[in-house]
Order: sequence, then C-alpha cells, then structure tokens
Amino acid sequence: MSPLHKAIDTTITYGQMIKFSHSVFALPFVLSAVVLAARETPIHAIELLFILVAVVSARTAAMGFNRIADAKLDAGNPRTAMREIPAGKISPNAALLLVILSSMVFIISAAALGPLCRNLSIPVLLFLFGYSYTKRFTLLCHFYLGLAIAMAPAAAWVALTGSLSLEVLLLSAVLFTHIAGFDILYACQDTDFDKKAGLHSIPARLGIRKALLLARTLHGICALFIFSLYPAFDLGPVFIIFALIICGLLILEHSMVKENDLSSIPIAFFHVNSIISLLLFVGILLDIWTGKGF
Repeated sequence: MSPLHKAIDTTITYGQMIKFSHSVFALPFVLSAVVLAARETPIHAIELLFILVAVVSARTAAMGFNRIADAKLDAGNPRTAMREIPAGKISPNAALLLVILSSMVFIISAAALGPLCRNLSIPVLLFLFGYSYTKRFTLLCHFYLGLAIAMAPAAAWVALTGSLSLEVLLLSAVLFTHIAGFDILYACQDTDFDKKAGLHSIPARLGIRKALLLARTLHGICALFIFSLYPAFDLGPVFIIFALIICGLLILEHSMVKENDLSSIPIAFFHVNSIISLLLFVGILLDIWTGKGF
C-alpha cells in the first residue's frame, strides 16, 4: 500500500472512530446562529473560520475521549464490539494523542475569538468529557448529551456578539430537545446490554415503550421551540414552510421506530436527523436572504 493510500485509510479510520459525519447534527445549528448574529453585528471570515475549527475540534476531542472511556464497554457490546479501539484498529494511546491535539486546537481557536471564549474553553472541554461517565450513574445521560451539544450555537453567538440572548437560547433549546430525544431512541438498541452491564439509560430503566413515549414528547417540545424562533428572530413565511417540513420529518422518524421493531433506528438516527438539522439552517438562511436580507 502506498503512503498516500495508507494516509487516506488512517484518516478514514479516525473519522469513523469519532463519527465525523455526525457533525451534521450540530454544525447547521452553529451556522444558523452565525447567520442570525450577522443581522446584529458584522461577521468576519476569520471569525467564522475559528468558530468552525472550534466546533469540529471540540467535538473530535469529546468523541475521542468517549471512545477511550467506553472501550471496555464497547468490546462487550455486540453492537459496538467492532468499533476502532476494541477492534484494535486504533490504539488507546493513539486515540489519546488525538484527544490532546484536538483539545489544544480548540483552546487556541477559542482564544482567537476573544478573552471570554479563551477563559471558557477549558471548562467547556471538561463538561464535554464529563458526558462519557454519566451513563454509569444516571439515566439523565441523554439530557447531559443534549445540553453538551446545545452549547454550540450559544457559544458561537457569544463569540460573535459578546453576550448571551434569550433568542439564541431558544435555538439551543431546539438542539437540546432534538439531541436528547433521538439519543433516547438510539439507546433503545442497547437496552439489554445496558441492563446486564449495570449502565443507566432511560430505555434500560423505564423500558422501551416509555422511552419511545418520552422521545416523542421531547421532539414535540422541539417542534414548539422551532416555531418559537419565528417571532423571536422576526422570521418570515419561508421559515414557517421549512418548520412544517421538519415537523413532518419528526413524525416520520417516530413512525419508523416500533417497540417490537427497532431495525429502523440507524436510518432514523442518522438520515432523518441530519436532514432536520440541515433544513433548519437552510430555512433560516433562505428566509433572511429572500426576506429582510443581511
């Protein structure tokens, strides 16, 4: 194998370990915050670059840390036994190096966005790393994950405007309920393993039926938060059209998952949820572009 092909294979392996493709869940929300903030303050290309680098590096560090922390658990779970660390494709030391380097990139990029972001960078990293242990002692782990990821659009807003507003917190609330809801759905796949391993999750503790009901409730609340963006940011009819489409996809997602048939969860988890995130961003972008302009 040539050095180039080896480098490509290694990059793909690391990308699979940190599920780089799953960045599509949160990144559109960050871009939505940027677009909305641009109506209040000038946005420079270098600021956008540092925000994107900060988001990707923080997520890489957090996912790498999670894979290290969960390596033994992943090895014992048939669904996750072939993940990169338990399968021997990536060593724990190599994954730790990735976490360290990604953390450094995050801290540097945050510092480039100003003193406030610099001072908050390490506490944010520690909070992100903390998620990896929550499933060991609380079924609120799904909500912790939602909160960890929901910080991203609010952080981008603070980086650009220097303050935190109720409006952007509504955007973060959309992401919080979105993530917490589909993480509960995703956890249904590991109900039996979580029980045997003594792990805490809502499906393992409450059962799949109640877990699905809670996930539907969270996504119903998510829909309400989405529509709350309309008056909060003074958006227009284009956004409403996209919001209705998103609600339809949320209904589709839950219609795909049955208590006695969880086989569609991977499709609902990745494909439908990634489309929802992208549609929200496109809806906000097009509404501002065709309506009031930047």
